[in-house]
Amino acid sequence: MEINLNDYQINELSIREINFLFRMCDESEKWPICGEFNVTNRAIRRIARKRREGLCINPGLEYWLTLENEIKNIVNQCV
Repeated sequence: MEINLNDYQINELSIREINFLFRMCDESEKWPICGEFNVTNRAIRRIARKRREGLCINPGLEYWLTLENEIKNIVNQCV
């Protein structure tokens, strides 16, 4: 499933809404993860931990791009 939103629409979303959209589109069942764990949930937890430790991420596009990047990092570590 692909999400087609422009930057303005993304910027209006809360962190919870972004997490929901990313969870709906999760593809953890595909290679290289093959269903071993949920990549999206792992990325969300990592970012939440970093935010508790002091990382400042604004809701909207900044959070969207951070989550996207964290998912890519997790997948690339498994290759």
